[in-house]
Amino acid sequence: MGSKVYLDKIPITSMQASLPQASGIAPGEKSPLVVTVTEPNGGALVTEGKGHGKILWKDLKATATVAMVNKKGIVSLPADPRISDGKLPHVTITAPSHPGIQAEIDIPVRYDYNYTANFFGSSGSSGLNGTDGIDGSSGSMGSIDPDNPSAGGDGSNGTNGSDGQNGGSGGDGPPVHIRVALRSGSHPLLQVSVSAEGHETLFMVDPQGGSLKVSSAGGAGGSGGRGGRGGRGGSGGIGIPNGRDGSNGSDGTSGFDGSSGRGGAIFVTYDPQAKPFLNAIRLSNQGGPAPVFTEEPVGPLW
Repeated sequence: MGSKVYLDKIPITSMQASLPQASGIAPGEKSPLVVTVTEPNGGALVTEGKGHGKILWKDLKATATVAMVNKKGIVSLPADPRISDGKLPHVTITAPSHPGIQAEIDIPVRYDYNYTANFFGSSGSSGLNGTDGIDGSSGSMGSIDPDNPSAGGDGSNGTNGSDGQNGGSGGDGPPVHIRVALRSGSHPLLQVSVSAEGHETLFMVDPQGGSLKVSSAGGAGGSGGRGGRGGRGGSGGIGIPNGRDGSNGSDGTSGFDGSSGRGGAIFVTYDPQAKPFLNAIRLSNQGGPAPVFTEEPVGPLW
């Protein structure tokens, strides 16, 4: 049969699906599915990809509710936790060549995942390169006739290259506003809103094993411009004696890289009930002001 097996060429009696890499998927994440088909003689064949088998995913059809499955059998959840909140994503896999045979699998939603939300200031502009110096001209030609000798002219000096400009400084990281609410229960979860630059992102975090790292970093400084190359000195003219070569111009000095920006201000507003779980929220804004924490009632974020 070669390295692959085509389902329309073989009989099968059943089909099962599994999620071998995880017990569930967090919003915004993905994981490969593996499908196993059983032949009438009891033999089992598995899908390509994570299953390292011979069954082609193009011979199968996957449909899903809440979740999404691509043509390679990778199942994923939307990043917005509101879409899957309180729901159990479900995947159904069929083989069009074998009507009536299908596999079904529920995809548990998990929140014990290490999320990140990173924001950056603008990068500094690169410094302009210096201009190259102009090459010197060659000296005039003299005479090499022993009876009428004359000296060759001296070559002129090359001009200096100009200095490169310094790179611009990176911009400071943007201000970030974080709101934290607690969804209480036998297994409490944190609802978190992170807003910066006019955009809001929502997270659901299980403080027992999960976390959210929020950073506002300054932009990188621009690179300094390259110093211009000094012009080459002109060659001395031929004669008796030969003229002297001109001196090379000096190379320009390269500009300095710009300094990086500072971290942006971070403001955290949290509900009193969420206070015991704030260690699941990790903040970073190097060079910026200390984060500001405010405790006040924060209702459900969705």
